Amino acid sequence: MTQAITGPMADVRDMYMAHTMMRREFRLLPQLIRDVAPGDTKRSAVVANHAEIICLGLHLHHEGEDLELWPLLVERGGAETAAIVPTMEAQHHGIESALKRAQELLAAWKVTAQEGDEPAAAFEVLLERLVEHMALEEKEILPLAEKYVTSAEWFRLGEHALNHSPKKALALGVGMAMYEGDHDVMKEVLTHAPLPARLILPGLAPRLYASHAKKVYGTRTPPRVGK
Repeated sequence: MTQAITGPMADVRDMYMAHTMMRREFRLLPQLIRDVAPGDTKRSAVVANHAEIICLGLHLHHEGEDLELWPLLVERGGAETAAIVPTMEAQHHGIESALKRAQELLAAWKVTAQEGDEPAAAFEVLLERLVEHMALEEKEILPLAEKYVTSAEWFRLGEHALNHSPKKALALGVGMAMYEGDHDVMKEVLTHAPLPARLILPGLAPRLYASHAKKVYGTRTPPRVGK
């Protein structure tokens, strides 16, 4: 018998925000790499540092789902989740494999700024797998999360990233999500953060991203790619 679930259920709107951010940043990344002039290691360091930030965000995002979300859905969803969760797990493995390969190539390119096509192509492979996964997750998993996962349990996914991200990267990540996202949703997400973060991040994070984007993209308002 499925265990009774009590309390308010998950508000999954923040997941759509995270997905939009990842679609944008990973779609723009291959061309950023290709645009670096051979041997321009100052510029390759800027682009690679940006890539490292979004790669860490992706890794922690999926790690949180592996640890917190899949077990809950399997435990509570019965036949409704029995088929889709293993598919999600398999896709995570494929994404992680592509991510590691891209990161290896990125590390070498960062210090030489040579042969940029290879890491750019590796990130295109990663993007293809990631876009497929996020579309399926939005179609199949998020409705199940709204049905089987409580609000408190859902917030534990975010806490995983919070606990394992450098503070500067975390604030920047909030700004990245807010760039195309609903600021009210982000404020709701931050209700579980310490008081200083709740007060400071809604104003600070967008400014951090604008400054970061200017350095990375040459503009404070990079293309909004959404879905």
